Amino acid sequence: MPESGTYEELKYWYLRDHKLFRALSFSQIKQLCIIVGFKKAKKGDVIYFSSSDVPRIFLLKKGHIKIVSIDEQGNETIKDIIRKGDLFGELTLENDLHSNEYAVALTDEVAICSFLMSDFEDLLLRNPSLALSYTKFVGLKMKRIRNNYANLVSKDARTRLHHFLKDWSEREGKREGNQVTIENYLTQNDIAQIICTSRQTAAQLLSELENSGLVLYKRKQILIADITKL
Repeated sequence: MPESGTYEELKYWYLRDHKLFRALSFSQIKQLCIIVGFKKAKKGDVIYFSSSDVPRIFLLKKGHIKIVSIDEQGNETIKDIIRKGDLFGELTLENDLHSNEYAVALTDEVAICSFLMSDFEDLLLRNPSLALSYTKFVGLKMKRIRNNYANLVSKDARTRLHHFLKDWSEREGKREGNQVTIENYLTQNDIAQIICTSRQTAAQLLSELENSGLVLYKRKQILIADITKL
């Protein structure tokens, strides 16, 4: 078990390296470390529920997480994929009692920092430059989620899958010419939930892409032969 000092050092460097907190001084970040929780999680672990009585804001430092939204009929949709450096949780600084979502670790060795929402609000009040950076950060994130929702509403399942694969390639793919390789941490069911279709439809669409020679889908890797043709 690491000594507490090790955790304090981890928290300091995790925060210091994040673009949101770069405007803070050494002493401000050290002060921030006092209110920051730190935890690790493994694949399948639930990180948080939106219905929690103690709302928090989370910062992902390692791994990938999915945010799963549940509608009134109990249907689950993956609302967002959280990557290293992303914030998630009660980002609007309001505890929405009507929201029904939870976060699950998609990969092993997930590392997370978290703040109590009340502590983070106090921090923003004391640091106007941080408050401005946070507003911009959240605004861009919400815009991306709205754009994703617009794509879900206006496009068919095949087009949604192509759009998702291209977006994933741009964010995380390794490109050589027009060929892109993506480390795969999503199941076919995950992809189906992201593009709001059934697992059977997602599997069929992926199979069509494989048969055309455009995509090779494996459990740990996705190879896109020519991203310009997707």
